[in-house]
Amino acid sequence: MQIRQLSLHHDQPAPDQLAALQTLAPQLLLVFAAPAYFDGGTLLSSLAAALPGCVVLGCSTAGEIASQGVDEGSAVLTAIHFDHTRVTSATTVLDGMQDSQAAGQRLATALQADDLQLLLLLAPGTDINGTALLDGLQQVLGDTVPVVGGMAADNGRFCQTFTLHQSGWNDHQLVAVGLYGRQLQVGHGSCGGWTTFGPARQVSRCQQNILYELDGAPALEVYKRYLGEYASDLPGSGLLFPFAMLGRCGEDQGVIRTILGVNEQDGSLTLAGELTSDSQLKLMHAGTDSLVHGAEQSAMAARLNKAGHQDSLALLVSCVGRKLVMGDRVDEEVEAVADVLGSQMVLAGFYSNGEISPFAVGQPSRLHNQTMTITTLREIAQTD
Repeated sequence: MQIRQLSLHHDQPAPDQLAALQTLAPQLLLVFAAPAYFDGGTLLSSLAAALPGCVVLGCSTAGEIASQGVDEGSAVLTAIHFDHTRVTSATTVLDGMQDSQAAGQRLATALQADDLQLLLLLAPGTDINGTALLDGLQQVLGDTVPVVGGMAADNGRFCQTFTLHQSGWNDHQLVAVGLYGRQLQVGHGSCGGWTTFGPARQVSRCQQNILYELDGAPALEVYKRYLGEYASDLPGSGLLFPFAMLGRCGEDQGVIRTILGVNEQDGSLTLAGELTSDSQLKLMHAGTDSLVHGAEQSAMAARLNKAGHQDSLALLVSCVGRKLVMGDRVDEEVEAVADVLGSQMVLAGFYSNGEISPFAVGQPSRLHNQTMTITTLREIAQTD
């Protein structure tokens, strides 16, 4: 497994940079780019022309992650050549939020195989039900095949996001890549670092990922009371105050839900994932130190057991809400991850509107919000 990474800033790759990618003969190119790169798409077209036959998977972001740290307004290209792993891609159009589960089923059907080791998924970051999407995938694949990735972003505006495939890009497609073969070693970690505050509120009316009432009152009204001066900046300010989803008896389930939109007319909140009517919610907040510690814990869970002799990759998908809280200190969570995983690990990823990952190896994939999710990859020899 060999990896080359290139970071661009509002420009095109130079011929020698493209030549370096071509020499690697990558089967997979990951592209995480600021929304501006999807306006006109000249970079994306040039990549497709320079790497014919290479699978391309990418999306718009709220910040780009590379081995050098966190950037904004850039495009991070990570080319991967596998020695033993087979790569196949699939894409499907998302026909509105109500199509989320069926879209997941379509992707899973296209990519399922006995030796499927990992499914990388990128989805639109608006007008989608992330829980239903993951349910659709797992109905076909079961919950033993790890699904990782996340929902595209647009710098916290929640207006228009893009996903990218070698066949093109738009704002309403799902893109996925299957990695196949027994010589791919995978690690996972997902941790937040947020703290709950205030009383638990009963979900008294909801429909899938639309929250209508808390304790019998309009959900938006209750939420605004807590936000105070931040309420005027909704839905963006909702990233600073996500919900912890509790069980029927108030037990912590480790699941966080971010607000993607508000409806002033019916007083509802649109969340990134589904709720249940017997659950309870608590508001959350965090500081930079606790979020950095959460990222460090995620990296420790994702560490691979044996040191590799070739390049290894860590896919980092963190939430835009974390980035807003940390501000100028956002690099610290990526630096903490790099310190844990070591210099042989190439880092690539983005700040998202939602993250998909298992909590740890062997656990089913979940939709997360406000977490740092990490997936580590390397190929191992048959004798390992």
